[in-house]
Amino acid sequence: MLMEVLRKSKKMEQTPNEDLNRPLLENLDDHSSQSNNFPGNVVGESSKVQTNRSNTSPRSHGISDSGRVYPAESCTTQGETHVIDVSNDTSEEFHLGSTLKCAKQTNWSRPDKKHIRSGSREDNQNGSISVKDNIYGSNLDVEVIAGPSHGISCSRQSTSPTVPITLGRVPPSDLVLKDSEVSGKHARINWNAKTLKWEIVDMGSLNGTFLNSRAVHHPNAGSRHWGEPAELADGDIITLGTSSKLSVRISLLNQRVPAGIGMASDPMVGRRSGKKLVMEDISFCQCPLQGLEQFGLFGIFDGHGGDGAAIAVSKILPENLATLLSHRETKEKVLSYSDASDVLRYAFSMTEATIDHEYEGCTATVLLIWFDQNKDCFAQCANLGDSACVMSVNGNMIEMTEDHRVASVTERARIARTGQALKAGEVRLNGLNLARMFGDKFLKEQDSRFSSEPYVSQAVHITKGCTACAVIASDGLWDVISTKRAVQLVVEGRERNSGDSASADKVANRILSEARNLRTKDNTSVIFVDFDILRTDHCIAK
Repeated sequence: MLMEVLRKSKKMEQTPNEDLNRPLLENLDDHSSQSNNFPGNVVGESSKVQTNRSNTSPRSHGISDSGRVYPAESCTTQGETHVIDVSNDTSEEFHLGSTLKCAKQTNWSRPDKKHIRSGSREDNQNGSISVKDNIYGSNLDVEVIAGPSHGISCSRQSTSPTVPITLGRVPPSDLVLKDSEVSGKHARINWNAKTLKWEIVDMGSLNGTFLNSRAVHHPNAGSRHWGEPAELADGDIITLGTSSKLSVRISLLNQRVPAGIGMASDPMVGRRSGKKLVMEDISFCQCPLQGLEQFGLFGIFDGHGGDGAAIAVSKILPENLATLLSHRETKEKVLSYSDASDVLRYAFSMTEATIDHEYEGCTATVLLIWFDQNKDCFAQCANLGDSACVMSVNGNMIEMTEDHRVASVTERARIARTGQALKAGEVRLNGLNLARMFGDKFLKEQDSRFSSEPYVSQAVHITKGCTACAVIASDGLWDVISTKRAVQLVVEGRERNSGDSASADKVANRILSEARNLRTKDNTSVIFVDFDILRTDHCIAK
């Protein structure tokens, strides 16, 4: 049934990759007769989760001989699917050999209510839980922080009938700025119900509109042609002309969710120029995942050669995941077996086949979370490139990603298996220090050692009694901060902001500030996820 859905997708019509025609999760039914106490992979009792990103990360994903979606180049171990269960682990060190166990299967009954996507027609074929009462929207606050009209502000909710917001020098603009450089109708901010993002568009102003110092008006300044819409994010700075600057604050309508999610980013300063770098990081957060009340997704996409690939992947990959998980059988298997590894790999493959960026690429690190019928939380990560995710569960640090820089041990080993081993001291392929990424189609055609096959972590089981969090960040952070130090900063930030409703944002900013103080020379984006709050949020864990 799943392939029938996928064949109807326009994206799949453009995908020649024969791997996409393999059945997804086809062998999971075979596990029904097996014991829940899987023997597991051969992992020594003294083995510990790697804390050095250049070393080989532990891999013990479920793999079968019957065709599950797992390309041979990354199949280093054969075995069953496992879940890291740390609910009863109180030791200081985390031993994989003694904690790998399969979660019990659950019988997920099809709910009576229809599944309703936000902004779309009802669909009663996939059996998902109703989300008709859930609102995918946010609050927007815009305040003038510099210029003649300093101090004035305007607020809107995405559900308000009064959006869009017009910025201009004269009424009937919603925010009137008494600045001679601001046009009568200068720019407009609107809510895009398809992307669930606020966007700003220049309305043909004479002196231009800038977002974080980047021009968003029409290239032919003064032509009176409208520019292309640009997505807004929390903390952005809008400049109208040269003197009027506006700050942007964005928060979800349901304030209980963002209390557990902190996001912070900074383009940082160039090594030689001393000027702000062009921002190519894209951060993503959708919790719950649209149309799927039990799932949430967080991700960072770090572009190179431009931000085009990162922007495209940040939209397409979540859509692909939502499409796959909205299919009833696939969702039920993920919930029953507490494992989404095949779904993540398949979504990555679909995304790579869809994008057409020849000379641009991006890394991708996504953390998928879900709640089972017992309201326990599971987290699983997939990544390409050198962005990374680290989790801390009951004080145990768990590396959730694998480093795909050419210099890393794991990547050199993978490349060696292709029969084209790297030379000693060779740390770049065709000028890139990454061997796995989305996009860069031209380079992949020239050199088969490049790959878009993601590393997928084991699923981490977070019970109601766990204390848990995750830090996802682009390489600008990891260039100057170890994963151990990042977790220490979280602990310090939590203690300092205990009881503060904005503590998650403050923790994220604290981590970012550390990277800034250590003078990282690359774009840096940080997402902090506080599971202690998320798992008690009735909008998700119900």
